[in-house]
Amino acid sequence: MEKQGEVKLIGTWSSPFVLRVKVALNIKGVPYESLEEKLPFSKSQLLLDSNPVHKKVPVLLHDGKPVCESLIIVEYIDEVWASAGLPAILPRDPYERAVARFWASYIDEKLFPAMRGTMAAEDEQRKALLEQVISALGLLEDAFGKCCKGGKFFGGETIGFLDIALGGILALVKLFDGAVGVKLLDETKFPKLTAWSEAFCEAESVKELIPEHERLAELAMVIRERLRAAAKAAAPPPS
Repeated sequence: MEKQGEVKLIGTWSSPFVLRVKVALNIKGVPYESLEEKLPFSKSQLLLDSNPVHKKVPVLLHDGKPVCESLIIVEYIDEVWASAGLPAILPRDPYERAVARFWASYIDEKLFPAMRGTMAAEDEQRKALLEQVISALGLLEDAFGKCCKGGKFFGGETIGFLDIALGGILALVKLFDGAVGVKLLDETKFPKLTAWSEAFCEAESVKELIPEHERLAELAMVIRERLRAAAKAAAPPPS
């Protein structure tokens, strides 16, 4: 494979969005330097300069040029490292590519916010958000059957764009057991997604990247308390 310039990744070990980029880089066999941020406690000047709009990870630095937003980065990686012999991440068929992008957007706009909200919410609000999560997973269960072509991944026999989009948040899914008391990927409710999650986590490009559960749970507790405190501070005072 030709050298395509210096590659650095600004991120943090716990971020599901950074995980997406790492998986894509592994699939393409791209060597990179990982620049670890100390989120959520501080942000480096490099991060602020590289992503001045959102000030968030991940940011891919390719020969010093920043590329932001995880799914955009994954597409960028697929296009830049598209040499013969390297696996494609996005489907080559235009319709299948549009479908994968649609569901990836759904994950970011619907599933992830509901999951994050559920972990910070309480009582009736938590119940309502949890219903949204279950509903979203049901739709993705159906989508898997239509996308997988009989394979073990959304992309068929190999990990593709939609696998990366959903797979990035698998560690968060597994946190639900302890944080919310609900096992989301129940094989009786979502047999396809349950089998898919096991195959994804065991893939060579993924298995060394999944964050340690106990360490992630500790960080999630800190973040959850911060979110709850922020929600209380933003709530209108009692009349």
